[in-house]
Amino acid sequence: MLQQLSYHPSVIVYTIVLRLYGQVGKLNLAEEIFLEMLDTGCEPDEVACGTMLCSYARWGRHKSMLSFYSAVKERGIILSVAVFNFMLSSLQKKSLHREAVLVWRDMVRNGVVPNYFTYTVVISSLVKEGLHIDAFETFDEMKNRGFVPEESTYNSLINLNAKNENRDQVQRLYDDMRFHGVTPSNYTCATLISLYYRYEDYSRVLSLFSEMARNKIPADEVIYGLLIRVYGKLGLYDDACKTFEKIKYEGLLTNEKTYLAMSQVHLASGNVDKALEVIGLMKSKNLHFSRFAYIVLLQCYVMKENVVSAEGTFLALCKTELPDAGSYNDMLRLYVRLNLMNKAKEFIAQIRKDGTQFDEELYRTVMKVYCKEGMLPEAEQLTNQMVKHESLKNCKFFQTFYWILCEHKEDVQIDDKLVTTKPTDKLDTTALGMMLRVYLTNNNFSKTKMLLKLLLGCAGGSNIVCHFIISLTKDGEIRKAESLNHQLITPGCRMEEVTAASLISHYGNQHMLKQAEDIFAEYVNSPTYSKLFYNSMIDAYAKCGKQDKAYLLYKQATEEGHDLGAVGISIAVNALTNQGKHREAENIISHSLEGNLKLDTVAYNTFIKSMLEAGKLHFASSIFERMCTNGITPSIQTYNTMISVYGKYQKLDRAVEMFNKACSLGVPLDEKAYMNLIGYYGKAGMIDKASQLFSKMQEEGIKPGKISYNIMIYVYANAGVHHEVEKLFQAMQREGCLPDSSTYLSLVQAYTKSLNYSKAEETIYAMQSKGISPSCAHFNILLSAFINAGMIDEAKRVYVGISTFGLIPDLICYRTILKGYLKYGLVEEGINFFESIHKSTKGDRFVMSVAVHLYKSAGMESQANEILSLMNKMRIPFLKKLEVGSAKRVKVP
Repeated sequence: MLQQLSYHPSVIVYTIVLRLYGQVGKLNLAEEIFLEMLDTGCEPDEVACGTMLCSYARWGRHKSMLSFYSAVKERGIILSVAVFNFMLSSLQKKSLHREAVLVWRDMVRNGVVPNYFTYTVVISSLVKEGLHIDAFETFDEMKNRGFVPEESTYNSLINLNAKNENRDQVQRLYDDMRFHGVTPSNYTCATLISLYYRYEDYSRVLSLFSEMARNKIPADEVIYGLLIRVYGKLGLYDDACKTFEKIKYEGLLTNEKTYLAMSQVHLASGNVDKALEVIGLMKSKNLHFSRFAYIVLLQCYVMKENVVSAEGTFLALCKTELPDAGSYNDMLRLYVRLNLMNKAKEFIAQIRKDGTQFDEELYRTVMKVYCKEGMLPEAEQLTNQMVKHESLKNCKFFQTFYWILCEHKEDVQIDDKLVTTKPTDKLDTTALGMMLRVYLTNNNFSKTKMLLKLLLGCAGGSNIVCHFIISLTKDGEIRKAESLNHQLITPGCRMEEVTAASLISHYGNQHMLKQAEDIFAEYVNSPTYSKLFYNSMIDAYAKCGKQDKAYLLYKQATEEGHDLGAVGISIAVNALTNQGKHREAENIISHSLEGNLKLDTVAYNTFIKSMLEAGKLHFASSIFERMCTNGITPSIQTYNTMISVYGKYQKLDRAVEMFNKACSLGVPLDEKAYMNLIGYYGKAGMIDKASQLFSKMQEEGIKPGKISYNIMIYVYANAGVHHEVEKLFQAMQREGCLPDSSTYLSLVQAYTKSLNYSKAEETIYAMQSKGISPSCAHFNILLSAFINAGMIDEAKRVYVGISTFGLIPDLICYRTILKGYLKYGLVEEGINFFESIHKSTKGDRFVMSVAVHLYKSAGMESQANEILSLMNKMRIPFLKKLEVGSAKRVKVP
């Protein structure tokens, strides 16, 4: 420049040239010009130096920039805020946050006043450099100077506090952000939602998501994934499914975590097939299958009780690294649940060999196996090993095991003292129950007795004992159950009334009457035992088929002045009704009503049902009226029974009245109530009424099940309206109700009544293809139709075809064919048929009477008289009015 110009340039000219070179990236030339400027004795000012620094910053020459900056500082030149901003921004972009912080501190020392941009860049670098206190101080300074931080600044500080679990500070920052009108980004929202989720603050998650929707902040897959988890935690299963389908539709479904979140929601709702379907979808997308994915898949197979798949998944999990205690526990619980105890024991040995870190849940499951299998030494050894685990230090379950199995292992002589040395509130009843099992298995009766006393002294302990005995009987370990039962009826061991009653009820359900009687005999004289105890024994007698004993105990209790209440009366009446002792049942009912005993809805329902079965329509009706008069609210079961009362005795108007009364009182009518009345409409031939009520039921939101479809199909079939039957047949299949034998029976009947015999026959064959075997009843409908239509040859053809279905014709089929031969005068064929079947129909009045008529018509008097003589000996009345050839036969071409 000096060679080309005849004058000496000023610093301004050099600065312009420096800027031009800097803008086009000619930094080498810029450096040469700067050195030339120095050589000529032209002193660079803050603008020239700033221009050079900005050029370095612009083109990412940070090493040169910082070196030049050091030289500038030595000259005492104070740069402008714009230059500092340029430098800070460039350093931050290259993640040189430490250098950015040093520059910032120089700026502060030199008294350069930061602007909005400076604060924004510096706060980000301070956060990323881990200078959190400085970051917050700078943030506060920024706000004190009147600057409103931008969203990214709030975001970096919110992220920082969220990582440090500082929820209050996060919330304050977010509230301040919203107060200043700053709209949060989806990244900020994701941080907040994640924090709320970790602390189970689900209401805030949903509130923030709603706020995002209002402000049109787009949610990303991370947010949707967290939302799915929240919906799952709150039991909002449908919302979780809709959200998952939405992100799948929008193409946002790319992350394994989202798939697994949805899968876990399905698992929590018990829908394991859906959970597996989601994981299958994830696999089809070739997404990475992480360790966590194997854990969730294992949980699916455990819930599905698929041992082979669970074992395969567990092995795949092991290949990633040793499973955690939770996965070991999932696998072990599966073996225990399926009673695969040998596998469970082998698996526990592997767990201990692998040196797995036990948690409380895994320890519980392992001890359950050891105790159930009577593995006392193994239980003691494991408990001794676990004593040093800090996680079990305050675990009552573990401490109870340790106290008995280890601390007092040899204290056989002082078992009675042990009962009083440990406060019962310090003991875990579940642990005591498990030890009771292991000592019982090992025939240690001293320890068994001690544990029984401990348990019965604990709150809820007697319930544990009861459930344990029930479990033993279910597992078929009757000897152990009887041993415990014997100890319970010895002095010093007393159960609570509720527990004793529960045990008696269980024995009744299992038909173990002697054990129930033993418990009852031991406790019956206790002054504290009341109607619950008596009622459980009466019910046990009834369930064991000893209705007489049930009635006798009821009478004995009431004569002794015990008030057995509505429940006891109901049990007694129900027992007598089931045995057909309607008079005795009626006596109890009458006595209860006359004595104005306090009865509940169940008792009244039992009374009405009993009298319905006894044929006492008027009495059943009066009981219902008494119930209403006494202010006892009828239940849906009451109305159902009353509809049956009136329907059975063809008082359809009263049945309809009952139905309408239930509707008017707001009783939520169920499917059974509708179908009960529809069935009676059908029997009365009122097809339109039945159809209207069926439609109304569906309009009320009640979805018909298979039984309902079958009833309605039968109503139409009985009237021969085959097109309506076909519609319902198709509808039930669309709704997932598979037709059964009864459905096809009605379908065959509909076709025969409408004279569509070929369709009827096709339907029977179609059954076979659907895996439903036809019965003789299906064929008999077709046989009867052909006989009534005079198509005897067709009937014979169908009859012969019955055997091709692996069926042997029943008595009804025999009668139908014989009726045809008789009706159309086919005497010889009829006699041959009778002689081929007579050994299978001995004693049937119709068959023998037809044979007599046929033999007489053929002039075979001796054979006819022989059958008549046999009928007289068997006291079977002869049907005289039968007539040979009473109708004309129709020939089928």
